[in-house]
Amino acid sequence: MTGFIAVCLAWLWLGAASGCSPGDPDPVTLRVLASSELADMRPLLEDLRRDTGVTLEMDYRGTVDASNALVPGHYRHDLAWLSSDRYFQLKVKAAGHNIEKPLSTSIMRSPVVVGMKPATADRLRRATPGGQISWADVADASAEGSLKFAMADPRHTNSGLAALVGVATAAAGTGGALRAEDVSCDRLRGFFAGHALTEDSSTRLTDGFVRRQDDLDALITYESELLSLNSGGKLRRPLEIVYPKDGMVLSDYPLLLLDPAKRAAYDRMVDWLKSEPVQKKIMERTLRRPIDPAVPRVPVLREPVGNALYFPDRQEVVDRLLADYGDPQRDKPAQVIFLLDFSGSMRGERIAKVRATFDGLSGADDSRSGKFVRFYRGESLTVMRFGGRVLDDRSLTYDGQRDLDRLRGFVASDDFDTSTAIWSTLDRAYTKVAGIIRDHPGQAVSIVLMTDGENNAGMNLDAFISRHEARPQPARAVRTYTIRYGEADTKELDRAARATGGRMIDATAQSLLSAFKEIRGCVK
Repeated sequence: MTGFIAVCLAWLWLGAASGCSPGDPDPVTLRVLASSELADMRPLLEDLRRDTGVTLEMDYRGTVDASNALVPGHYRHDLAWLSSDRYFQLKVKAAGHNIEKPLSTSIMRSPVVVGMKPATADRLRRATPGGQISWADVADASAEGSLKFAMADPRHTNSGLAALVGVATAAAGTGGALRAEDVSCDRLRGFFAGHALTEDSSTRLTDGFVRRQDDLDALITYESELLSLNSGGKLRRPLEIVYPKDGMVLSDYPLLLLDPAKRAAYDRMVDWLKSEPVQKKIMERTLRRPIDPAVPRVPVLREPVGNALYFPDRQEVVDRLLADYGDPQRDKPAQVIFLLDFSGSMRGERIAKVRATFDGLSGADDSRSGKFVRFYRGESLTVMRFGGRVLDDRSLTYDGQRDLDRLRGFVASDDFDTSTAIWSTLDRAYTKVAGIIRDHPGQAVSIVLMTDGENNAGMNLDAFISRHEARPQPARAVRTYTIRYGEADTKELDRAARATGGRMIDATAQSLLSAFKEIRGCVK
């Protein structure tokens, strides 16, 4: 016994007395699939080993990539430690009720927010009622070309996916979790017009922002990443952290038990991580918020997070968001072809409402929905005015205010006709589509047809459908969305839209602007 005490005293002198306690738990090594941003926890992992006997072998990946690697019932790791497990839990749900969900414990929190250059934040705040910046304000500035931001790829990272869900939820405006009908059309194209830098990890994104800080206005990532960046001395001027008033998605860094046989070691680890001294260390070293509300916050974390948004509870909703996001390195801005009825019945109040609608889509509509669905930089727009024939056919690519003024000029004409050739005009539009697809493969194209009357010139609907069915598949895949206005034939407009894969919107039951806004982004 004397010898044992002497050995322990020697180890105490070396700072390693914990190894001498007869009651210490047996050492254990756990394999952990972890989100890449958790690499900043490395200094604490040695403390964990010393205090609990638990050694972690970390396998770092992007959160979405890690979630995709977790196959329910066939796990290759003992634990998973993700920035968020919501995407993974959707996979478990989709796998069926016979799959047991892994035990999950939240360890810390950080919202995905916007770091803005102070001048950019001041400009947006001055233009916003109440001075609180929203995702809609960010989308509006991105669409008009006055804001360029960095955001990680949502196909690989949680910070990117959380931002995507947050912006889409704000655009839907329902206050609840996104539903399939909320994402049936892509209303985030204007927002992503400002997406100038992406990476497949939040760490590489931050590094890229530092390199390009003179060219970019904002960085969308975790609050903790922004706070660390601001204090790291790499920026010429710290970013202002903006908590969008329409809400944000929180990450809670859950630890998941994949192998139930390792439950005892898991419990040891959780107890240690959630203890007040360790929560305080995590907060001070990573600038993430403690899960325990009793732990006093450091000054930079005393700002309230605000409204936390729900994550979708259906896999198909997330899949649609990711499909619409596409590949920012490859995808081209969309082209929309507007077919506008300029027959005599459109004179007066009706054409005035068409012109007001184009004003609204050009940025005059300052409602939340208007900011999300406005015309955006890079978008190609064609206006075909028609009566008994095509009266005018003009196209432009929006690159500045001058282009919007030209677009308004297209619809300002008082050149009306005495008849209405609806289906001949639509047929001509599809001939134009064939040329666009040939010259710009992969570009998303859609047609919007607005009329207030019945077809009384040119080909009939049957003839149009017959010609449409004979066109090559790429042209047939382009959808037409018809807008019924005035006394237009509901059945024919509905039939034509469905024949092309689109749908009809009735502007007699809502404003014309609302009808046009409803189908903005419907290009697939």
